Amino acid sequence: MIKQISILIILVLGVCASVFAQKNKDDLTLFTVKNNPIKASEFEYIYNKTNGQNANYSKESLEEYLNLYVKFKLKVQKARDMKLDTIPSLMQELDGYRRQLADSYLIDKEVTDKLVKEAYERKKQDIDISHIMIAVKSDAPPTDTLAALNKIRQVQSELNAGQKFEALAQKYSDDGSSKGKGGRVGFITAVLPNGFYPFESAAYNTTKGEVSNIVRSGVGYHLVKVNDVRSARGEMEVAHILIRKEKDGSNRDRAMQKAMSIYEQIQKKGDFEEAARSSSDDKLTASKGGYLGTFGVNRYEDAFEDAAFALENDDEISKPVETKAGFHIIKRISKTGIQPFNEIKSRLEQKISQDARVELSKSSMVKRIKKENNFTQTLASLQGFKDTLNNDFLTFRWRAGEKRPQNILFNLGNNYRVTLGDFIEFTQKSARQRINLGRSGKNVKQVVDALYEEFVTSEVLKYEEKQLENKYPDFKSLMREYEEGILLFEATKMLVWDKASQDTTGLKEFFKTVDGKYKWEERAAITTYTVTATGVPQMEMIRKYAENHTPQEVLLKFNTDGQNILRAEEKLVEKGRDKQLDALDWKSGSFSDNEANKQTRSLMFTKIEEIVPPTNKTLKEARGYVVADYQDYLEKQWVEKLKKEYDVKVNKRVFNKLVKKG
Repeated sequence: MIKQISILIILVLGVCASVFAQKNKDDLTLFTVKNNPIKASEFEYIYNKTNGQNANYSKESLEEYLNLYVKFKLKVQKARDMKLDTIPSLMQELDGYRRQLADSYLIDKEVTDKLVKEAYERKKQDIDISHIMIAVKSDAPPTDTLAALNKIRQVQSELNAGQKFEALAQKYSDDGSSKGKGGRVGFITAVLPNGFYPFESAAYNTTKGEVSNIVRSGVGYHLVKVNDVRSARGEMEVAHILIRKEKDGSNRDRAMQKAMSIYEQIQKKGDFEEAARSSSDDKLTASKGGYLGTFGVNRYEDAFEDAAFALENDDEISKPVETKAGFHIIKRISKTGIQPFNEIKSRLEQKISQDARVELSKSSMVKRIKKENNFTQTLASLQGFKDTLNNDFLTFRWRAGEKRPQNILFNLGNNYRVTLGDFIEFTQKSARQRINLGRSGKNVKQVVDALYEEFVTSEVLKYEEKQLENKYPDFKSLMREYEEGILLFEATKMLVWDKASQDTTGLKEFFKTVDGKYKWEERAAITTYTVTATGVPQMEMIRKYAENHTPQEVLLKFNTDGQNILRAEEKLVEKGRDKQLDALDWKSGSFSDNEANKQTRSLMFTKIEEIVPPTNKTLKEARGYVVADYQDYLEKQWVEKLKKEYDVKVNKRVFNKLVKKG
């Protein structure tokens, strides 16, 4: 239905459904329909949105668009007078739009948009970090979690007492890959993997040389030290040639000399790919000319990364650079820096929408809403409810009593009250959550607390949703457009579209008034013959016979003894509609060449039987076009009737204010 409404509004007004209201300080009434005011701000924005760069605010342009918008509002007024805005199914549809749109505003606008912009700003910098990690799983029992927290607090205490970060990392950290390096991880860049948003935030929000507060990721608790900050390197696409060295370094000099020899050879002959195929010890990439792919920061050893990013031009080749694996000759293929926000935005949105950081930010938003709207709660009645429960609460058997207590659980704003009965209703509908929480090891009271937290979040968001029209003028405008679009669609369907397709008598009478409008251009009556593989030897005989005989006679002549070696299809084709047919001499008796079908080994040819001169179409033949024109006719009649039915008053003074001279 959204698509249909959008198309309808575009057809009637040329207006996209996603209309955003303009904040207009001079928001006077431009015109009224049946004493209902339409503000200048509403009209001006839609005019601007529709016309884009062509919105020149000339008197002629504004008058033309005002005429269209008045017609639109007349139809909407008629729909309201028909009480279409009371039809339950249409209002349910509108409620569905509102919920979807509210989710977009509550989450996308306040949470996702903020996170996307934050991620983009972070991607502009690489952060060199060290960390101390005390491992604990995200779903660990409370005792394990507390033990890990106490341990990281002890580390923090020793750090604050003057102990060296590197020494503490070697002593306490559970990250085996960085522990031996004093906790050094190296340079990182946003966006970090799912579950590491607090870690990422600690890295980007801590001053160079300082250590963060304790943060928790999906793998444990961390203290993050920022060693250095630089402009982001971006990503590099490279190929390489590797000459390995033994782990004990026994062949280091020979490996270095071999790498240098290969480098000098490439400098002379310039064939990097061939050298990689014949000499590289990296068998995974050698066959691909050394192609290693694209990488960002902290993927390879610092020496390799630094050498690669030091290459300033595509196709530039580095001198041999040493890593633990051996000596590398690196070829730069391409480099990608930080792309403009508009180009990378959609990819960031997709990545962030799948990241737990959305839930964290959503929680922050809920806290803000609570604070701004004086959230207060009375938990005595909730405790009383807990005391009435037993382990049946964790099964499908549990049912709440019929009576819903009206004790106030919490308040928001001036008049948003939520009762214990509301929460009990929520718990009854949340049977699957109750059971799953119970299976996770929580007792009855812990399950109630978890459900209550979820319930509060849900109600807080519902409250905020009710404020959207006041907080976001564009949301209010969108809802108006959705509602008017639904009403307009339904009214037009009832009074125009259905009538045009179902009013047989009216359609016939209309057709008489436009007789001669719908014509066939000159047409050719053609026969397309298909000769099967068994009939191909008789092809020349068939073509010869078809010159002076009808299709029926040709079929009778050659489809004998129960063998159907020939098919004939007859039809009329307008001139200019078939390229192959147009290539023939446009006259009776013209034949096409044989066309072979290799799959079936059949042959096909076409004969023009006769040329049919232009003629009028019958109602049956032109029905689709006639119905469309009849719809236009009925709509024009409808608009004229509405102009007589409803009083429209345009405020010329306000209109003239919109006009921009020259």
